Amino acid sequence: MSSSPPKKQAVFIVSLVVLWYSSNIGVLLLNKFLLSNYGFRFPIFLTMCHMSACAILSYISIAFLKIVPLQKVKSRSQFAKIATLSIVFCASVVGGNISLRYLPVSFNQAVGATTPFFTALFAYLVTLKREAWITYGTLVPVVTGVVIASEGEPGFHLYGFIMCISATAARAFKSVLQSILLSSEGEKLNSMNLLLYMSPVAVLVLMPAAIIMEPNVMEVTLSLAKEHRYLWVLVLINSTLAYAANLLNFLVTKHTSALTLQVLGNAKGAVAVVISILLFRNPVTFIGIAGYSLTVIGVAAYGETKRRYR
Repeated sequence: MSSSPPKKQAVFIVSLVVLWYSSNIGVLLLNKFLLSNYGFRFPIFLTMCHMSACAILSYISIAFLKIVPLQKVKSRSQFAKIATLSIVFCASVVGGNISLRYLPVSFNQAVGATTPFFTALFAYLVTLKREAWITYGTLVPVVTGVVIASEGEPGFHLYGFIMCISATAARAFKSVLQSILLSSEGEKLNSMNLLLYMSPVAVLVLMPAAIIMEPNVMEVTLSLAKEHRYLWVLVLINSTLAYAANLLNFLVTKHTSALTLQVLGNAKGAVAVVISILLFRNPVTFIGIAGYSLTVIGVAAYGETKRRYR
């Protein structure tokens, strides 16, 4: 009888991981479908929909469902830091969504796997924090793999590649900034409360950007909605999945170790690549697969050496 609680805990964690994978991969594939295959070519507006859903659902989860206790913003200075993080986060999500208009999901994920390289770079440039030389050595295959994958990618698009690299760099910069800006005990926020405060700021930033850069968004969207009656349902599901991915990432982090999360994150990228190739039938080459595999091996080695030499 004593083995029942551990079994229940194991089933619970496995269920969390499956849901986390499903929401992450689901939002990624739906983004690609909407932006590239469906004619809904408005990455800024789509990101605004994601952030609106995150703002509303975060409030419901924290204020009513009590998933985590509400942490209050204590000063203007703290709010300014949160707003700065929100703007950088916006840049990363918009850049990633723009890249999906031009690049296959498989290559997008290969480029996204270089996040540790940019994190190490920004951590050194901003905080002068150095890792062990062996840790930096593991970043060589991370970058080399993407260079090889780029050479072997039939659907390579320079602008899409630049936007994808920019999004990856912005994501890494946000994580480094977060560790600096909200480092004092009085200012630390868990990821769910941070999302609660970042999302409305993101919506306020993205709304004028969408109006200026995507001026015909409502006209085209309404036209598409008449042609494809399920468009709004897809956008709603997509936006809800964007919040679910954040919530489940928080829950998986809470119930597993940092190392487990690192391994699961690496595997998630590989699963997304396989599913996207099967769904979108984008051509892949042996060189492209070899390059992405080298990047994943490098990322895994980076995580292991960072754990050992911290």
